[in-house]
Amino acid sequence: MSPQARATGRPGVPQPWGWEMLWTLTPRYASKVLFIRRGHEIALQVHREKEESFLVRSGRLIFVLEDRGGDFREVWLDPGDSLHVPPGRRHRVIALEDSEVLEVSTPEIDDVERIDDLRHRRRPGPDLHSSAY
Repeated sequence: MSPQARATGRPGVPQPWGWEMLWTLTPRYASKVLFIRRGHEIALQVHREKEESFLVRSGRLIFVLEDRGGDFREVWLDPGDSLHVPPGRRHRVIALEDSEVLEVSTPEIDDVERIDDLRHRRRPGPDLHSSAY
């Protein structure tokens, strides 16, 4: 899927790093398509309750994830690779190439605390979904 074309015809919500499209939200789960432009990154963030899994459809990413001991590790992801993020783990995504990622999560889509988003100069805000910026 290209940055401009969406298979469903639904618009993506523009973000400083690309766009996101929430395509399913139920009482039990949510799912999004994320498009992250090469050289951009998604803010270092943490979720109190939200649990996420990611599947790389295209592109290459570095996923920076906090481990159980509080240290960060880099996980390099290629198309077809996936990663699970438990609640309470700080994480960030860095796109090495234009990348499309599927995100499936628990339904707490507003549960995001941005810790560091200096590149895009966005201020962290409590209880704001990323599409609110």
